Amino acid sequence: MADSFEFETRDDEAMRFLFGVCQRDPGARAKAIQRVQDSVESWIDGYGSPPVTTHIAGPTGILNGVGKRAFLQDLLPGILRLSLKCPFDDVREKFTELLTDIEERGRGTVKVPRTLAHITSKFIPEKEVVPVNTSDEQTQMVFLASFLQNNRLEHIHQVMGYHPAYLEAFLKTQHYLMREDGPLPFAHRQYIAIMAAARHQCVYLVRLHAQEFLIQGGDPEWLRGFSYAPQKLQDLNDVNKILAHRPWLLTKQHIEEIDQGGCTFRPPSTSGEDSEDYSSDSSVGEPNANTIEENGLETLMQKMKQLTEADHEETSQEELIKRFECVENQSAEISVPTSAKLSAKEEILRFVLDGEFTYSDFAKRGSLPDITTFRVQDYSWEDHGLSLANRLYSDIGNFLDDKFNTAFNLTYYTMGDNFQVDTSAFRQAIWYYIHCMYGIRHDDYDYAQVNQLLERNLKAYVKTVTCYPERIARKDYDGVMREFKHSEKVHVNLMITEARMQAELLYALRAVNRYMT
Repeated sequence: MADSFEFETRDDEAMRFLFGVCQRDPGARAKAIQRVQDSVESWIDGYGSPPVTTHIAGPTGILNGVGKRAFLQDLLPGILRLSLKCPFDDVREKFTELLTDIEERGRGTVKVPRTLAHITSKFIPEKEVVPVNTSDEQTQMVFLASFLQNNRLEHIHQVMGYHPAYLEAFLKTQHYLMREDGPLPFAHRQYIAIMAAARHQCVYLVRLHAQEFLIQGGDPEWLRGFSYAPQKLQDLNDVNKILAHRPWLLTKQHIEEIDQGGCTFRPPSTSGEDSEDYSSDSSVGEPNANTIEENGLETLMQKMKQLTEADHEETSQEELIKRFECVENQSAEISVPTSAKLSAKEEILRFVLDGEFTYSDFAKRGSLPDITTFRVQDYSWEDHGLSLANRLYSDIGNFLDDKFNTAFNLTYYTMGDNFQVDTSAFRQAIWYYIHCMYGIRHDDYDYAQVNQLLERNLKAYVKTVTCYPERIARKDYDGVMREFKHSEKVHVNLMITEARMQAELLYALRAVNRYMT
């Protein structure tokens, strides 16, 4: 296992050395930049006559005995990242100059890293991603907040920059959950995030949280694999995998086992994104799906307008239940990409137990008759989950609620190139369709609207992103919502993420409530 230990434990020292430039105050930032420049200059040219540069132990607390040239080499990826992705102009400019200077003066002994391409997203062309130096004042302020909070502007945050109101709510929740005082040590929180990200083979997030884990003083041995972590973290495996794939299986017994195992219980956390085989078309009850696909956005907007303006007749509960079950069963028959299954890397597999345990359609739970449809009217986020979350961890429910509402209600009254569009019906259809896939029914919603507004390929995309995000490929992203702008596609994906998280939390908090009562 040691031979395959890929996480670079030096990163935390290198990142700490650069933390000084992550400051809002221009004067303090300038001093920090100068300190980095002076240190790099001394490490390249050395001290004394003749200069000595290699394998010299640095001052205690800075290099901890690591050779200066070796430390400089470790520092360069961070300098490169800041030269490209820092929202402060002075940092980008000075570090770009510094990299050029290192290359010229390093005399071949220092390897300056290069980016093969500036790729923020594999799905969105770089020229259409919100730039780090955006002229939009609100977005720039949120980018700065992200940078100061995380000592970097993460790619995922830059993509969220299309919607600064949502990104602001997301960052507040993330900061409160991962960095504010609470019963869980900071390193433990990062390790749980690694566990959650590993369930969907998200290498980017696993590496990101592994780096944060080390910065927070986590034991590098834990990164060798799940079996190296303390038992109380290993005891979270069942809850983690169930919430990630089949949250309806979570019971109060799972919560009891965690509580009795010595863990301080907190609301379970979740992380926070391909084939041609979309056959086995179940079009029963979907007469408009293919029409919308053929006629595009115009047809979709007409449907939304009709639903918004129509005088809805009273529909019996029996009929509403039938419509829900119809959508639920159709979802189970929608195939998802299989050819794009990833071969999980060792650095992912080491944090995953029961890797074959994945999403299984709620509608196909036939052998589990005691698991019934989750009725929101019996246990809802607004009336029950939010308050319980706040009881377990003060104010976290409020942060989550703001994030959910922002994602759900966000609108610019546009769709593609069209303005003054009421998108509420479409947003509802997306949100409630995801809940439907997880066996959650809203009694007051007519699920016939899902079939009227979501064409089959979009349903397949939503199902894949929700249940198998690791299988999404560029062609899947390009193949749906073709007339939508990238910002609108990002919004749909944010709604998918938040609707799924809310569904998981509903099951988790209901189980906690049953255990507590």
